[in-house]
Order: sequence, then C-alpha cells, then structure tokens
Amino acid sequence: MRSAHQEPVSPALLLHLRERGKRRENRVADQITRFAGSMKFVYIHAIWFSLWIALGLEDYPFGLLTMIVSLEAIFLSTFVMISQNRADEKRQVIADEAWRTVQEEEQQNEILLRLSNEILDLTKEIHAASAAASPPGRPGAQAGAARPGERDQRNVTYTSPPGDATKEW
Repeated sequence: MRSAHQEPVSPALLLHLRERGKRRENRVADQITRFAGSMKFVYIHAIWFSLWIALGLEDYPFGLLTMIVSLEAIFLSTFVMISQNRADEKRQVIADEAWRTVQEEEQQNEILLRLSNEILDLTKEIHAASAAASPPGRPGAQAGAARPGERDQRNVTYTSPPGDATKEW
C-alpha cells in the first residue's frame, strides 16, 4: 500500500520541500494539515461527539461542545488556507521549472534548426557539384544508373510502376 505522504520526484520540489522544512512552524502546520485531512481525524471526532452526547457531559444544546467545535473549525480553516498556500507555492515551483525547461528546449530547437539549414545548404552544394560533374546529355544521371526501360551494367531492366510512367528511378 502506498503511503499518503510521498517525497516529490522533481528536484525543484525537493529543494522547495527542504527549504520549507527548515522552519519549525511550517513543519507543525504540515503535520496538522496532514492529520486533519485524514480519515483518522474523522473517526476520532465521530467517537468524541458520540461519547460527549452518550455520556451526557452537558445538556442539550451542547454549548461547550459547540464552542469547542467552532474554535476547532476556525483553526482548521486557517490550516486549510496554509495548505492551499503551500500547494500554490509548489505549483509555482513546478511552473518555474517548466518555463526554464521550455526556454532550454527552445534554444536547443534553434540550434537544431540552424544545423538542419546548414546540412540542407551543404546537400544543395553537393547536388550542384555532382550535377556539374555528370556526363553531358544526361543531367543529374549517375554513371551506371539506368532509367526506366534501359538496362544497367548488370543487364537488369528497370520499369516504372503501372500508371506512373513519368517517374524515373
């Protein structure tokens, strides 16, 4: 079974967690929030309220219990806000890391695009040089290469696929 609290995988989140854990108040708030968001918390309160009423610790309308629960709700709502702020901080850390990654990838893409253009330019130069060096009367043909309907040096006839007689191989 997986634990409810797992270490983050992201290096940026691990660093954020370490920085956050340096302050005692953050560690306490995280533990309270983790407990208040568990089923154990619900079970304890259900048992507490049932016993309070069943044992008759006070008469209806349970003024003391109401006051205790109201104070607890005030504090828990504060811890919920702390938890939301913590989640926002984590989302910001992730967003910042993602933005840095996008920027790095954009730089890599620009480099790859530049290299691809250089390769294209070199390929064009090679084709131009080979076309200039090919035998006269057969522009762009390579020595020993057969056109459709001709025989090459191995005495093999090359033909175009049906309906595609305009293409040369």
